[in-house]
Amino acid sequence: MGQVLGANMKNKLGISKNVFVLGLVSFFNDVASEMIYPIVPIFLTSILGAPVAVVGLIEGIAESTASILKVVSGVLSDKFRKRKPFVIVGYSFSTISKIILSLAYSWPFVLFARFIDRFGKGIRTSARDALIAESSENAARGRSFGFHRAFDTLGAVVGPLIALLAIHFLDNNFRLIFFLAFIPACIGVILLIIFVKEKRKEENLPFTLNFSWHNLDSSFKIFLLISFIFALGNSSDAFLILRAQNLGLSLVSVILAYVLFNFTYAIFSIPAGIISDKIGPKKVLLAGFVLFSAIYLFFGLTNVTLLLWILFPLYGIYMALTEGVGKAYISNLVPQEKTGTAFGIYQTIIGLCTFFASLIAGLLWTYIGVSTPFIFGSVMAVISALLFVILEKKIKLAKI
Repeated sequence: MGQVLGANMKNKLGISKNVFVLGLVSFFNDVASEMIYPIVPIFLTSILGAPVAVVGLIEGIAESTASILKVVSGVLSDKFRKRKPFVIVGYSFSTISKIILSLAYSWPFVLFARFIDRFGKGIRTSARDALIAESSENAARGRSFGFHRAFDTLGAVVGPLIALLAIHFLDNNFRLIFFLAFIPACIGVILLIIFVKEKRKEENLPFTLNFSWHNLDSSFKIFLLISFIFALGNSSDAFLILRAQNLGLSLVSVILAYVLFNFTYAIFSIPAGIISDKIGPKKVLLAGFVLFSAIYLFFGLTNVTLLLWILFPLYGIYMALTEGVGKAYISNLVPQEKTGTAFGIYQTIIGLCTFFASLIAGLLWTYIGVSTPFIFGSVMAVISALLFVILEKKIKLAKI
């Protein structure tokens, strides 16, 4: 039955059974995560009385924790030639974090909960992405990663909507909402354990971490450098939420704007992946960098609340153009047996930069002005796009 389902997925959607089920797992996990994510910054600042700089500190530590572990888990999943155990453990940690967050009565407790959640993300992400790559044909990796991002992001649409209903019927009982988020997260873990099947690999092949900088593909090196620069200006999305609140949106409106962002992200993820398979991911990624720069500039400069209803969906399009497409791009630049390590290196760099980006954004917001973090991010995106074009041209000329 599993083989029939797998064949049907390939025929109808152009993806494998594993990719489909992993999409469902991410959907339920994101329903849980996004039930709480848009209200955590508000919970911290309004209920617990934490300053905005602390929001930046918490998000920075949480994301950097995930990133450090991504390279470790990626290397280990390559070494043991097993992906699924890392994915199961990672999603389980994130599920447990929902209960911990529901018990938070001070911001250090929120930090601990976010740490556990991102600890789980760090363990699972590289192995999961490698499993998606292994379960996909080379010519359809953009489609596969796009499909996964679409389902992942659909969860980010459903989750905040559930949160809105819960806020209304539970009289703003944030801690109970955090606890209820445990349920869909648990469903995702169960689906993962039962339905995802990993291909058996040769056990007697020796593992060697031959992943030196000198031996890396030149395009991969450039992408790492560009991603590093770009990520320094790409702070946590929590600052977009706080900016919307700062401009006068109510809690309900902020969550609806966040839902609109994720809905757009989900809608455009699969088309972006398909387009990247046809015209190449580099062009799609470059378009995403340019769009990000414009969006962040307007977030920083605008005083018109109505404009946010345009900027949030545009931000969703930017995410669709870069997230899944970037992973498909990397998977085409490294050998399959090293994809876990490659994803881990890439995501570790991004996450460590996110720590500094979020910390910088919190300080800029607090001590200079609320517009400054977004203007800074816009400038860094322009620099990244220009370097991407210039350095890629140099590589092409060198190969001629």
